Amino acid sequence: MKKHIPNFLTGMNVVSGMMAVFMGMYGNLEMAAIFILIGMVFDFFDGMVARLLHVKSELGKELDSLADVVSFGVAPAILAHLLMKDVLFGGHAGCIRDLSLVGQILVFVPLLIPFFSAFRLAKFNLDKRQTMSFIGMPVPAHALFWVGLVFASLYIPEVYAVLFGNIWVLAACVIILSLLLVSELPMFSLKITGFSWKANYIRYIYFLCLLLIAVFFGLSVILCIIPLYILFCAVDALLHVSAGK
Repeated sequence: MKKHIPNFLTGMNVVSGMMAVFMGMYGNLEMAAIFILIGMVFDFFDGMVARLLHVKSELGKELDSLADVVSFGVAPAILAHLLMKDVLFGGHAGCIRDLSLVGQILVFVPLLIPFFSAFRLAKFNLDKRQTMSFIGMPVPAHALFWVGLVFASLYIPEVYAVLFGNIWVLAACVIILSLLLVSELPMFSLKITGFSWKANYIRYIYFLCLLLIAVFFGLSVILCIIPLYILFCAVDALLHVSAGK
């Protein structure tokens, strides 16, 4: 019986992802973003429970990847699509047929997200290097970027408009982040192992920077979580390359 508990949690991740899709279909971006976050909670606990119960299996591994495609591939693509559509129509309802040819193409650029997410998950399952860290951006981190943009558009619209209120900026985010999913950039896990400075210094500095941004800039921190993570991963990779020399 206990071997099915992690798989049940993974199944709830799928349900959360589909709820996010449904909320997006009805135009409720906030609830869609919340259900993606709920999916992340289930995604975290299914693996932890499997380890605690000693019931890790190949079935669970494959099921987890399929769930992640829905919750962190398809659902974020809908968020990105609706955010871009919202920018093009200035916050008002509109039909895609009314857009220019360029506009019609741009709003479907988010199709790259599930495509590269599925590719990244398949690659992750086969890549033996990705045990304690990652090669390329994890799909939950990618999804969190779009969740952050949704909350920013709702709660700090002025800041969001300045930084991301442009269709070309959003399209560039889709393309760059999608490519990062399958890149060879080493990216550290945010899980702290022990409390030593040497093993966790990059994580401590990262979280400290987020805390300082939250103190001085408030909710704007939600726009910095993933860009800052990418920056720190790039710097950490450069430091390791330099140390290797």
